Amino acid sequence: MNKKRFFGVITAAAMIVSSLSISAGDMGTSIVASADEWYCAGSTCDPLHDTSRDIQKEGVGNPLGFGERNTPANASTAEIRAINHNMTVQEVKYALYKEIDEHWELISTRLGQPEREKVYALFLGLGSRESTLGEGKIGSDHETAYEDGWGVNSAHAYGTLQTAVTAFADCNPKFMPEDNVPEMYQYSFTESNFYDCIISNHMGIRKILHFAEICINEEGMHGYQVIRNSLKGFNTGWCYMAEDDGAYKTYADEICSMAQFYYNEGHLYDNVFTWTSAGGNMEKYRTADRWDWWGDTEPSMAPVTESNTQDNPKVLYGDANCDGEVDISDFVLIKQTLSAPSKYTLTEQGKINADCSGNGDGITEADAVAVRKYILKMTDTLPEV
Repeated sequence: MNKKRFFGVITAAAMIVSSLSISAGDMGTSIVASADEWYCAGSTCDPLHDTSRDIQKEGVGNPLGFGERNTPANASTAEIRAINHNMTVQEVKYALYKEIDEHWELISTRLGQPEREKVYALFLGLGSRESTLGEGKIGSDHETAYEDGWGVNSAHAYGTLQTAVTAFADCNPKFMPEDNVPEMYQYSFTESNFYDCIISNHMGIRKILHFAEICINEEGMHGYQVIRNSLKGFNTGWCYMAEDDGAYKTYADEICSMAQFYYNEGHLYDNVFTWTSAGGNMEKYRTADRWDWWGDTEPSMAPVTESNTQDNPKVLYGDANCDGEVDISDFVLIKQTLSAPSKYTLTEQGKINADCSGNGDGITEADAVAVRKYILKMTDTLPEV
């Protein structure tokens, strides 16, 4: 896996320096710019997905092997957050794409956006507005409005998109329920769910669609106003049409501007990020007609069939560690899980993948044997019948 770790650093001191040399735009070219022209940071690097894929048709293909969650369900909150904390900006991006791809038809229909990479860009804009995509410093480990206690404040939020507690089932019954997206599974409000970055992304996307349904069915909105006001709802809890553009300027419209940066300047798949109110070249995206970029496909509440269950990515039998390959590391992990279950655990998807002998009977020694035989080419297929 060819990845460059994040090197760009944002500091308060840097922002008051009148002139400095930075990498921006092309990122491979050093330029001298004033602080108010500094509009992106990070590093370019190769995409993680197979670039021969038809992204519009297939998506990026989950190259990091994310399961329905990023962390073991039985891990402590500290352990979950530590894993999230170490994610690069590039990994944060691909974690978002995994969820978008799994619910692509639903998202595309409800938001009226047929172009997949524009949806990728939109959620990068949202993630930039909410968490600056982790800045290469904190990954998806970003929490706000927690001072009042666990789940007390309706603004208590976590993750790349800053998904609020209100998105979850079984949260405080005083909060407005978000039960109008039956096509997507609604996770219960537990610490292991709230702090898992994949589940947080899932619930954040679901929350946007919650407001899209209200915009379409209750507010009678059309075109880009559906996503514009869904973003407003995501931020404020209310998605009615505002009387003036001031209600959108620093949030929904800024997200649209940042989305165009990622989309137009080729930074969908690397470690580069921008931030709210960045100067320089970002100004060209802050136009009165910025939403023309989104297009004119009409959002719709047309039926879309999805399984209202926990996400179930395609099974790769034998791939216990969910890295997209079946090799010796999977055999070792299965053996470790069997010998020291309190120390070694599999993700939910890993358990499905590893159950490759006597399928359906859980993880046993027979599964380890089956994987070993497959690695040694003593058998050509898994699961073992």
